[in-house]
Amino acid sequence: MGWPVAHSRSPLIHGHWIAEHGLRGAYIPLAVQPAHLEQALRALPVLGFAGCNLTIPHKVQALAILDAIDPIAQRIGAVNTVVVQADGSLHGTNTDAFGYIESLREAQPAWKATQGPAVVLGAGGAARAVLCALIGAGVPLIRLCNRDAGKAQALAQEFGAQVQALPWGERHAALESAALLVNTTSLGMYGQDALDIRLDALPPKAVVSDIVYVPRITPLLAAAQARGNPVAEGLGMLLHQARPAFAAWFGSMPNISASLLQAVRGSF
Repeated sequence: MGWPVAHSRSPLIHGHWIAEHGLRGAYIPLAVQPAHLEQALRALPVLGFAGCNLTIPHKVQALAILDAIDPIAQRIGAVNTVVVQADGSLHGTNTDAFGYIESLREAQPAWKATQGPAVVLGAGGAARAVLCALIGAGVPLIRLCNRDAGKAQALAQEFGAQVQALPWGERHAALESAALLVNTTSLGMYGQDALDIRLDALPPKAVVSDIVYVPRITPLLAAAQARGNPVAEGLGMLLHQARPAFAAWFGSMPNISASLLQAVRGSF
């Protein structure tokens, strides 16, 4: 469910797994206006749905509608997966933190949370999921930089001592001694300005990660590759966040096969 929703790759991803697992069913895009979200969600059990995903602009609004919310969704402040329970009640969770950390570990197995500080750029919903993932993995210190300093400061206060808010003007220097750089902003996406950051202070072995996946190699990742840093593309997060959602609905954790990866890449 989203508004709009036609751009979503989720039908392609879950449709692939439904066929792969031999299930009788379909994953369909539902264009739902925000004013009708509660009606649409309450219709899920009546219509025989196992659940649904939520995308913009419904992920925050759903918190006040669903019958139960996982702690991780409460922490992130958004729901991206709804599961219809046996009694018809609606349970909400968020798989974005799982998706991010799994994609990072898949892309760069040598990365370890204890290697050093992480620098996270941005303070929106995606940043909240990444912070949850990194704190859960055991990253000792996260330097958070955002163009709106007040938002970064509010997140640092909410998430605790591991998160240190820094002014946007200090983002270049913040890379010193870092083991991971994560862009959670939309900068670098097609149609957006490139992210303005100098990588001079970044250690050569630090991983550079971008949650933007259109284009696959953003200007940030291209600059990182040019200087020899290992990188993690944003498409991995999109794929891995879908896995626990499918498992919650159908009881089997799916894998990301070469054929699925090729199909998703070919859809852009």
